[in-house]
Amino acid sequence: MSVLAQKRTVSSAEFVNTANQIYVETLAFLTRLSARYSRLVAEPTAMLAGEVKDRAEKANSIFPSGAQLELRVKLRTEHLLEARASLMALDSRLTDCYLVMMQNPEGCFTTSKGKSVGPKEAVEKLDAMAQSLGALIDRENDLLKGQIESMGKKLKS
Repeated sequence: MSVLAQKRTVSSAEFVNTANQIYVETLAFLTRLSARYSRLVAEPTAMLAGEVKDRAEKANSIFPSGAQLELRVKLRTEHLLEARASLMALDSRLTDCYLVMMQNPEGCFTTSKGKSVGPKEAVEKLDAMAQSLGALIDRENDLLKGQIESMGKKLKS
């Protein structure tokens, strides 16, 4: 059964789902780079997206309760901080990729018949992809900051 929209709350593990989405959309975005640039920037950028995902998964697997509470909170917080740091670096790298792609946007997309799309349509598609990724990154940043604050409160109590 579904929960009414106004009664929904953000799951405490939503940062993991968002990190997974960022990873998948980053890979889709990077496939639009030309081979010339792809060799230089795609792999390290994809690795940053993978770090965000991996750190989020690691943090989520450390539940801060029971014995060794302080140690568990510290470990979880470290993973959350590393995920956020990788997220900020990923945001910067994706901006660089976007700027490179905007130099020749029509080269980033082809039609079903293998022909390049027009410049206006290509720019619209690139903008939509970048906007979607940017929104996900902003959301993940907020979610990670919330988790970090929550861990700080858990230590104080």
